[in-house]
Amino acid sequence: MILSTHGIIGSSVTVASGDADALAFITAAGITDTTQKSAINTLVTDLKTANIWTKMKALYPFVGGTAASHRFNLKDPRTVNAAFYLDFIGGGTHSSNGYLPNGTTAYANTKLIPSSLNNYNSHLSTYSRSQSLNSGIDIGAIQEGNYYLQVYSAGLSGSRASLQRNDSDFAVFTNVLTTGHYIGQILSQSNSKIYKNGVLRNTNTTTNSITLPTSSAVYIGSANINGTAGAYSNRESAFASIGDGLTDGESTAFYTAVQAYNTTLNRQV
Repeated sequence: MILSTHGIIGSSVTVASGDADALAFITAAGITDTTQKSAINTLVTDLKTANIWTKMKALYPFVGGTAASHRFNLKDPRTVNAAFYLDFIGGGTHSSNGYLPNGTTAYANTKLIPSSLNNYNSHLSTYSRSQSLNSGIDIGAIQEGNYYLQVYSAGLSGSRASLQRNDSDFAVFTNVLTTGHYIGQILSQSNSKIYKNGVLRNTNTTTNSITLPTSSAVYIGSANINGTAGAYSNRESAFASIGDGLTDGESTAFYTAVQAYNTTLNRQV
């Protein structure tokens, strides 16, 4: 039987005893390691317990240590574009710690177009394992005339983190230590928020009525700028997500679940 305490299991645990959504991912991604299976199962059950599983469109747990296993979306582990199955482009390194882009050419294409999200109720998140003030974007999409939907743990001044909707309407905070879990959110026409490690760091209430990008899919490891990768990051990602907006309490619960997941895999920061 699987115990519910963050990834701690008995030796008799089998894959067949887990959550159905977790099992589907484990099978599709070819995960065979018992600790990794347990971590995935507990992550799914924690997100369901917190009532935020249904708010997720794409969850990338970067587990299994290879490009092949890292491609799968935990929410829909099919190998089709409609399931937001990742394409890794331009290099990068895959390991048990996650996906490390090279800061110059590497990124992952999620195939998820931001306009499929709610203009005023959406989030992006990334879990950075790297201390680097590289100004690249960790996850995002930009389309001129529309929202800049992006999160980065080090920004223009070398110490910023934000989710932007345009050049003036974004949540940002001074951030010298770039490791950790970042959530950027659009929660209303005049409410953008940025969280780090489950704590709200800033809110921007500037009103904006522009729609989300309609043709630039979200990239991980860079921004998709009008269909072309740019603003490359060199920070290692141990987790990324795209979905609906979260309340303050849900954002904290999300961090707690992701941190427990990465702790089970011995790659927490």
